[in-house]
Amino acid sequence: MRTLREAAVGETVKVKKIHGDGPVKRRIMDMGITKGVEIFVRKVAPLGDPMELNLRNYELSVRKADAEIIEVE
Repeated sequence: MRTLREAAVGETVKVKKIHGDGPVKRRIMDMGITKGVEIFVRKVAPLGDPMELNLRNYELSVRKADAEIIEVE
């Protein structure tokens, strides 16, 4: 299993599944990160948190802890 956290800067990945449950999963889905969405990893902060992403013409910042539960292909 490969997660969003492992994606390299400049790489475009497709969401395969979101693991976990409860408020964390709901918050991620509210940001528009759902199964089948393509995400472009724009930048990762020097200390690794947060990751800056582009998806559906929006820019988002996601914590590395949240990126770990997003499975990508």
